[in-house]
Amino acid sequence: MQTKKTYTVQEATRKLEHYCAYQERCHQEVRQKLVSMNMIPEAIDIIIVHLLEHNFLNEERFAKTFVSGKFKIKKWGIRRLTHELKKKDISKVNINQALAEIDITEYNEVFNVLAEKRANSITETNKYKKKQKLIDYLLYRGWETHLVYEKAKELFG
Repeated sequence: MQTKKTYTVQEATRKLEHYCAYQERCHQEVRQKLVSMNMIPEAIDIIIVHLLEHNFLNEERFAKTFVSGKFKIKKWGIRRLTHELKKKDISKVNINQALAEIDITEYNEVFNVLAEKRANSITETNKYKKKQKLIDYLLYRGWETHLVYEKAKELFG
């Protein structure tokens, strides 16, 4: 019979400090990690308060890092970024602050480059199916519908 490893509050705190120092985390991820370590709710609360007090856990910083990374690397649009942050229980205030850091000219530039690159890589011969594939791709990535449809119309008429 396997016994699950148990942690003292101090051991769990050290482990979570390292977990948060390695990469920005949101409260939800930290809570899930502690639950997976079989910590009791009282201990979870104590550890989360410690992490907040010592600046290992900061939801505003997490939101800004998340938005910056997903926009620059995965080229996600504002709708997808907002949706993913809401799934992580990030407050509206923090979401709006993080999204405000995106430069609008860079945002539009990234959108145009992504759309044109994708349009050129679609091998479909039917013009309407090709247009629909581009639209689906861009909407999945979270780009606003008005931008997507304008760009599709511009590229495929």
